[in-house]
Amino acid sequence: MLGLCLGLAGTLWAQVPTDHFTLAWNHSIEKIRWEEDYRVTPKGLVLVEARVKGTGAGMEIPDDAYLVDGSWHYHPTLPILPTLRLGRTPEAGDYDICLAGKTKESQCQAMSHWIGAPTKEQAAVELWSCGSLP
Repeated sequence: MLGLCLGLAGTLWAQVPTDHFTLAWNHSIEKIRWEEDYRVTPKGLVLVEARVKGTGAGMEIPDDAYLVDGSWHYHPTLPILPTLRLGRTPEAGDYDICLAGKTKESQCQAMSHWIGAPTKEQAAVELWSCGSLP
């Protein structure tokens, strides 16, 4: 298993043992849940699917999205991401990292579980495949 690395500027803060995960958060203004499913590959992170529970500021739903159980699902077409940089501040709340278990039930924990709470002094984090360079 490759694993998901968390850190900044090439400095490793934590490693999460997984080959796929869901990154989830609540929009800082609209307070609407957003979820993105990623696969961890040796070349980087592959965004497989995204879901959002509604629309609002900066939350336009793509034309090909479809509604299932109250969330809009869609499949972004992005290249492999060598590094995913996230803004992370106390005011906006934390991200959740959800890992699929053997029973296919997701287990979600705040990112602070691995790297501590967001602070004004450290307002960003980067995610990358532990099998690639950050």
